Amino acid sequence: MQKRTLSTMLISAVLGCSLPYFANAELVLVVHPSNDAAIDAKTAQRIFLGKENKFSNGKEALPINQVPDSASRATFDTTTLERSSSQVAAYWSKLVFTGKGIPPKEVNNDAEVIAIVADNQNAVGYVDSSAVTGAVKAIPLN
Repeated sequence: MQKRTLSTMLISAVLGCSLPYFANAELVLVVHPSNDAAIDAKTAQRIFLGKENKFSNGKEALPINQVPDSASRATFDTTTLERSSSQVAAYWSKLVFTGKGIPPKEVNNDAEVIAIVADNQNAVGYVDSSAVTGAVKAIPLN
């Protein structure tokens, strides 16, 4: 009986440790296929925090965020913006209050990000890599 309990505990522990790995989506930036700008995670960070409003090719950058309760948004805020979602919200509240910025437009999901980016050469967003279609160009964040 003890042997069975031990093996059940080990299997549970292994599965429990692997769940966060599978729950963590691999995010990619998406831009219009015609966008030839060089974009990396640091550039994305500056664009999504309103510190930069142009791509490296000189064209306007229009960031598209996902809604705050989105898992993709939480991952993007933590890994790319290097802040918690509440810190990002406080950051934008301060900029809006002082008249120094307007936060990125928010949409509900990956499909809406892709639709906007596919229709706008200046848009940049992030989606789970599994959601990418031929309508946009994916850029790895790592």
